[in-house]
Amino acid sequence: MIAAAVAVAAAAGLAVGQGAPAAPVETGLTAPGPQGVLAGTMLQPAGARHAPIVLMIPGSGPTDRDGNNPMGAKAASLKLLAEGLAAHGVASVRIDKRGMFGSKAAVSDANKVTIGDYATDVHNWVDTVRTRTGAPCVWVLGHSEGGLVALAAAQQPRGICGLVLVATAGRPMGEVVRAQLAANPANAPILDQANAAITALEAGRTVDTSAMHPALAPLFNPAVQAYEIDLFGHDPARLIAAYSGPVLIVQGTRDIQISVGDAKALAAAQPHATLALIEGMNHVLKPVTSDDRAANLATYADPELPLAPGVVDRIADFVAKRPAK
Repeated sequence: MIAAAVAVAAAAGLAVGQGAPAAPVETGLTAPGPQGVLAGTMLQPAGARHAPIVLMIPGSGPTDRDGNNPMGAKAASLKLLAEGLAAHGVASVRIDKRGMFGSKAAVSDANKVTIGDYATDVHNWVDTVRTRTGAPCVWVLGHSEGGLVALAAAQQPRGICGLVLVATAGRPMGEVVRAQLAANPANAPILDQANAAITALEAGRTVDTSAMHPALAPLFNPAVQAYEIDLFGHDPARLIAAYSGPVLIVQGTRDIQISVGDAKALAAAQPHATLALIEGMNHVLKPVTSDDRAANLATYADPELPLAPGVVDRIADFVAKRPAK
């Protein structure tokens, strides 16, 4: 009888003798890249053999699999999201982009990339995860610029269950960058110069940064201008309109980088999409209680602050209620 009780508890995913759910299982995972491997982390709920699986695509710049970057973002948003999903019975794979962090060996120059290249990597990850787990398909979650990558990958939907677009722009990125710069009053003296540079990149032309204001130099670094030209050429509203699979659009009401209007534009372009507005959530998925910009930005460096209430629930509920195809 004791042996039978232990077997039942183990099958239910309980820690025997404690009555608590067993910890999720974390393993390293690699997928083929152009010149070397792409690296990621898989987190699986204990005992959940057929859990839905979410592939997480991080946002712009040197952002790692956990959602952090060396420029001050330490909120660990994607790591916390993975842990939250695991507690709801949903597995995840979070990844480092080609040429960065664990995926550094995948290419010799991380700046020589296009959205199409990232979309190819998504498909390599989808194939790898399906082979490793036996899952019939994989959900693709993109955060911020990662949402654009998810939309680009979904234009070839093989192996993709559906999309979860978190804090994803509903306009071409050139328009988003203009709006982000204009939203900060301190940028007023450099807006004309910035807008002229964005217009040139949108037209496929590189810009001379030698006489540019120093504050703009990182944004228009010559090393990334080819990528920006490609990036600015994609329209997320057009991409979502062309995708017929399930889509969840998740947007915080206190996001100072991507607006509720962006989320509504995506939803308007694809009527079958589900829109989830999370009250008080900012761009790094943390709760913010006021419109104070400094307080909002302070959460970007706080990995101990939990995710905004409701965001994990909405995502887990969406993917769990839709059978894999």
